[in-house]
Amino acid sequence: MTKSKAIRVLIAKSGLDGHDRGAKVIARALRDAGMQVTYTGIRQTPRMIVEAAEREEVEVVGLSSLSGGHMALFPEIIAGLNTRGMENVLIVAGGIISKEDRDMLYDLGVDAIYGPGSSLQEIALYIKAAVQKVRDK
Repeated sequence: MTKSKAIRVLIAKSGLDGHDRGAKVIARALRDAGMQVTYTGIRQTPRMIVEAAEREEVEVVGLSSLSGGHMALFPEIIAGLNTRGMENVLIVAGGIISKEDRDMLYDLGVDAIYGPGSSLQEIALYIKAAVQKVRDK
């Protein structure tokens, strides 16, 4: 039996949002679930996030937003990933995101959105299942 390769994940904080506790908790939980996780740190531009995703050859980009900048920043990140041929990268968002914004972000290509109090196990299981679907194609 061959062991499948670890899922490569980038956790990113875009814009001026300096609140990173949740991103660090998610990064650790995904690492503990067997994923290879890179955390960008705070105050990253969309371009920096896209470049890091490409450099790290990730299958998942996790975007955290607590400052309300997600509607300006996330679409730019998604467009940048698509421009670089990374349209199969799973995009998972977390933080304080309103219902109206969630609907628009889903339409733009975000695959899942989790708010405060979400189950870390549920997030890890979702990522594993979603990545496996992409790998099976």
